[in-house]
Amino acid sequence: MNIGIDHGYYAIKTRHLSFPAGITEYSHEPYTLQNTPEYGGKYFVCGTGRQPILRNKMENDNYYLLTLAAIAGEIRHQGENTTCSVRLAAGLPLAGFGREKKPFREYLLRSPQPVSFKFEGVPYKITIEDVKLFPQGYSAIAIYPELIRNEPSVLLMDIGGWTVDLMRLDNGVPNASTCRSLEFGMIRCIDEAKEQVRRDTGLSVTDAQVEQILAGRDCNMDKTVKGIIQRQGRIYTRRLISAVLESGFDLKAIPVIMLGGGATVVKGSVSEQDGLCQAFTLLDDKVNAEGFERILGQYSGGVRQGCDKVPVFFPSTSGINDR
Repeated sequence: MNIGIDHGYYAIKTRHLSFPAGITEYSHEPYTLQNTPEYGGKYFVCGTGRQPILRNKMENDNYYLLTLAAIAGEIRHQGENTTCSVRLAAGLPLAGFGREKKPFREYLLRSPQPVSFKFEGVPYKITIEDVKLFPQGYSAIAIYPELIRNEPSVLLMDIGGWTVDLMRLDNGVPNASTCRSLEFGMIRCIDEAKEQVRRDTGLSVTDAQVEQILAGRDCNMDKTVKGIIQRQGRIYTRRLISAVLESGFDLKAIPVIMLGGGATVVKGSVSEQDGLCQAFTLLDDKVNAEGFERILGQYSGGVRQGCDKVPVFFPSTSGINDR
């Protein structure tokens, strides 16, 4: 069974599931077993809020435990046996791909196999046969190859929780010298919106409320507060476009494909005054995970029978597809 996982700062995504990357440890059974793995005699409630930002996701056990939760959740969703073998497909920003791929693969494969744990009280015995790593953003093109067809140059903008990863494709192939990773993700936008609401109104709104308004969905909130949050979304978008321009990408000259959790916010805040050449937005935050999984299926001779996706051609790049 192939499982693609996108290990985001803000959320963990698989082909079918998405949940916040927060995790809380309990020595005894917690108030809920929902989305909770039990491993090594402890309980870990996943999906509660967000983690503190880590320069290195391998600094602690959190992302490994979140990986177990993602594997179990995906197995349950697809109705597979809780004792099985899986191959994982995960991603890294292309800017640090060569530096991080070996330690991150070892991090995900570190436990003796099979790995025994419980998820929501149900025992799992999982053998992780292998881990393949692919570039974030670029992997989404495995799902939507038509977006780059006949385009000599396209900019991929993966707007995540902490970083915005930029990559230019020339004739469908990543130009490695153009890869940039800006610490300008949606966490900054949300935090600044919350702070502005406090300054202007004295109210303390939650991350979930801010996300709801920035995504263009309504909720019970004062109109003044909504207006502040929407205005901050527009300010964030203008600053992001400016940062992209400073990084050497002229969005008035080349098309841009926006994806990731922040793509919805930027899409709703872009105006005609920004003068973008052409903008395509992939609103499904699970598209990276789905891309990882599809590519792994292609390299391993196809996905397992019953998978609802068929692998497509994925242009190779030097060094990217190595372990």
